[in-house]
Amino acid sequence: MSVDGEVRRLKSEADEPGWEVDPDDDWGVAVVATVGRQLRLRRESVGMRAAEFGDAVGYGEDMVYKIEGGKRIPRLDYLDKADEVLGAGGLLAAMKEDVKKVRYPKKVRELAKLEAQAVEIGVYESISINGLLQTPEHARALFESWQPAYSPEEVERLVAARVGRQSVFERSPAPALSFVQEEATLRRPVGGTMVWRQQLEWLLEVGRLRNVTLQVMPTSSDAHPGLNGRIEMLKFEDGTATGRSDSAFNGRPTSDPKQIRILELRYGTIRAQALPPRESLAFIEHLLGET
Repeated sequence: MSVDGEVRRLKSEADEPGWEVDPDDDWGVAVVATVGRQLRLRRESVGMRAAEFGDAVGYGEDMVYKIEGGKRIPRLDYLDKADEVLGAGGLLAAMKEDVKKVRYPKKVRELAKLEAQAVEIGVYESISINGLLQTPEHARALFESWQPAYSPEEVERLVAARVGRQSVFERSPAPALSFVQEEATLRRPVGGTMVWRQQLEWLLEVGRLRNVTLQVMPTSSDAHPGLNGRIEMLKFEDGTATGRSDSAFNGRPTSDPKQIRILELRYGTIRAQALPPRESLAFIEHLLGET
């Protein structure tokens, strides 16, 4: 295929791994099907064949049919190009917001929705730095280490989803956020020295925000209720709450008031045993000085 005298290879399914629609994600399936149908109707209305359209947007005919059939999630630039090629006047490009959400795994999307509604978020982490606190480079290094290995495309999708959750820091009014990190999670140089330093610097920046409390649980600390794993607490404006703990209620989210009180007691005890916020930031600064 020639464009301006240069050979151009159209993108096929082999070039776009990790963009299949999750069949268990009912809302995602509906969105992708609707977007695909609108793309097909618009293409047919201007009398353009799938192969011709694919050539114009830089994709193979097979990918065009898969996207129009709701079998593949279109990239955002695909919608921009389609809007331009089909003269849709912004109607196709306007669907990017919904498609952007579908790109994220269902569980991540549901968690992000809860975080966006919460007025208080409290998290204790014992194994890794919490996702809300991770830099993109740190998150990428973590996903690249998982087995079985993710494809490069899937890694970028997961990183985008994790970073997207961090819009919680930009909310107004700002929610009250508290984090307790085990010392070991701060000492592990995930991604190498430079990525590690950037991560520690980001923790210092976030920890200085007025609505954020960041604490470190020293390795030298005595036994505490978080030694069995992560604890998450989210409280909402109407007085309700939801929480989860790796070691309680089979690890499933709960909104039961009795169970929430148990998690609150455990999290409160953990915060009481951790270093105070000022000392915690000083501890992180000390770690930076050691690198």
